[in-house]
Amino acid sequence: MIADYNQMNGIALAYIGDAIYEVYVRQHLLQKGFTKPTKLHHLATRYVSAKAQAFLVNEMEKADFLSQDELEYFRRGRNAKSHTSAKNTSVMTYRISTGFEALFGYLYLSEQNERLTELANWCIAKIEEGNLHGKAIK
Repeated sequence: MIADYNQMNGIALAYIGDAIYEVYVRQHLLQKGFTKPTKLHHLATRYVSAKAQAFLVNEMEKADFLSQDELEYFRRGRNAKSHTSAKNTSVMTYRISTGFEALFGYLYLSEQNERLTELANWCIAKIEEGNLHGKAIK
């Protein structure tokens, strides 16, 4: 493994987790047949924006979808001191999305690939249901 995820701060976990979740989203969109870069970027933001990720965390909490370990790594990311500021969203939404990304970083670095895929697919399905913007992605 590249690094000891147990020793990483939440921002470092979020850094890799952001990229990992984005790969799942991009793969999903390509599998749906989208190929134009502008359309891909526009659609991807529905899944990866801070608001979408905060929505997904709320849905996970309602569904009691995360283990205690997963919640701990989410909190590590959410509570981390970031030197960047939120863009187009509230500070709390930004912090929740950092926690979401840290969770993905933890699952990736701890090589929990089956759970990582399960979580990514669950998140993508929630967005596909149209719960966030009132319209499903077609």
